[in-house]
Amino acid sequence: MEIKNVYEAVLEGDAGGVQDAVQALLDAGAAADEVLQQGLINAMQEVGKRYEEGEYFVPEMLIAARAMQSGLALLKPHLATSGVVSSGKVVVGTVKGDLHDIGKNLVAMMLEGAGFEVVDLGTDVGPEKFMEVVRNGVDVIGMSALLTTTMNNMQDVIEAIDDMGMRDKVKIVIGGAPVTDDFAKQIGADGFAPDASSAVRMVKELMS
Repeated sequence: MEIKNVYEAVLEGDAGGVQDAVQALLDAGAAADEVLQQGLINAMQEVGKRYEEGEYFVPEMLIAARAMQSGLALLKPHLATSGVVSSGKVVVGTVKGDLHDIGKNLVAMMLEGAGFEVVDLGTDVGPEKFMEVVRNGVDVIGMSALLTTTMNNMQDVIEAIDDMGMRDKVKIVIGGAPVTDDFAKQIGADGFAPDASSAVRMVKELMS
């Protein structure tokens, strides 16, 4: 079994194939971090590229991301013991009053696929919850909103973090159908991402 089998199974969105290939490699003594980097992470980078080139669409990205996660679940215990350092800690959540989560879930999966430690706060998340994670230490916050009526709740979160004197400790990226780059600048976010693939790229840029 070769790492390219993992890579190809992710691209095909074959969760069972990913699990079989990852398990076979682990049984054969392959290093978990190599399987992660060359198999899962490289495959998700290719998925993002194909999405941006119009070859893949949201359903293909979701299926590939779920396949990647099935392999990641097998690797995680081995990665923990081998001391693999994550690329950074990112917290994602859909803001208060908004229950939409497909876009947020896809961003979380793509970030995991890029080697980040991801904490998903879920939907309908108020400023207090975001403030709590900032206190506990986090590199980037990703906020999502699908309703124009809940967009302004993103500003409430940024102001709350500012009020606690920790705005300079965390980068904030926002996204969602009604959200624009101008709105991001207006409320003082560090960036705007129109889709999951660009969200990963933006988080990487902010972390560098």
